[in-house]
Amino acid sequence: QVQLVESGGGLVQVGGSLRLSCLASGTILGINVMGWYRQAPGKQRELVALVPSGGRTTYADSVKGRFTISRDNGKNTVYLQMNTLKPEDTGVYYCNLQQGRNAYWGQGTQVTVSS
Repeated sequence: QVQLVESGGGLVQVGGSLRLSCLASGTILGINVMGWYRQAPGKQRELVALVPSGGRTTYADSVKGRFTISRDNGKNTVYLQMNTLKPEDTGVYYCNLQQGRNAYWGQGTQVTVSS
């Protein structure tokens, strides 16, 4: 089993920054994909960014140039640095780990961008 625990969410003003972290524990395989998704009120969950264990990162068009995803394999941790935040970035951010046929989710962390 795998457990994912997010941290770093909060309330920030427009133009501000936040850094999310997600610690994975349990049986972590060497080949996997870690990523961040978000869900705004009344909307479906959407991809924010992905970082494979040995490949290129992927970003949603809406966050390109503002968000940076990174990972520390030694710590089984994935990060999301969010800069120049906008009100439309508000939502619950979920960490995701895909390995083999399985996908795991964290409990989510709230990000609120106020104007």
